[in-house]
Amino acid sequence: MCKVDVAIERYGLAAPTGRYDSVDDYLLARWTGADGGESEGYKSLTTWFNKRLLARVYERNDRDVTEVRLEAEYEALVGDDDLDYGDVAADLATDDIDADEVTGAMASWSTMRRHLNECLDGEKPTVEASSDWERNSVDIARETARQKAESALSSLGKKGRLAGAEDAGVDVQVKVSCSECPTRVPLEDALDRGFVCQEHHVDTDEAAERTVRETGVAPDGGADSAGRLRSVLPIGALSSVTLAFGEFSGATLEFVATVGMA
Repeated sequence: MCKVDVAIERYGLAAPTGRYDSVDDYLLARWTGADGGESEGYKSLTTWFNKRLLARVYERNDRDVTEVRLEAEYEALVGDDDLDYGDVAADLATDDIDADEVTGAMASWSTMRRHLNECLDGEKPTVEASSDWERNSVDIARETARQKAESALSSLGKKGRLAGAEDAGVDVQVKVSCSECPTRVPLEDALDRGFVCQEHHVDTDEAAERTVRETGVAPDGGADSAGRLRSVLPIGALSSVTLAFGEFSGATLEFVATVGMA
């Protein structure tokens, strides 16, 4: 039995709904997208599993379980701040919960990968070349930003620095800025119309010719003065963009987090 199997058996973990026979069935369905949703990666499944484990420990020890509390304390237990860990560990001890024992039972993403691939003989469908990976990448980045913001707000609330922060909701929107003027538009709007700014929009051929004239470099990408890769194609050719670098064709991706206080 691998670490995931041991945790499932030891803590009596069950699937969140009766639609699945077991936690393993649920994990496989989310990983492969067999339940009709988008397939998920090892990291998000590992986070779900570990939080499920922590919630089960709370239930067994009659500790109140709320989503906000679980999220904040989980982040403290798996984070790098020793002070936060110590505070939560001391609080857990009042309910006879050993923080070191609980975190030791949690899975890493590599353990989850082995469990899905080897223990369960899972096989993830091959992603087609035509898949919309660019938008998926932005969605992942947006969700990561939202989670980080919520975690920070929860910490601020616990420290008494921002009243109501623990119950605040965070909405993250991705906007794209034109490099030539103050125009800023939501990414989805830019994708729908094929450009960021009407005034400074140029087609692919014109962009390529201008790049050669100005730099003498063929339009296959290059590095700016900050060492960040950039594409010479307009936003309409998003398939050629490496989103992780944050810039393309002079347009900049901007993550805007809106906090709604309860």
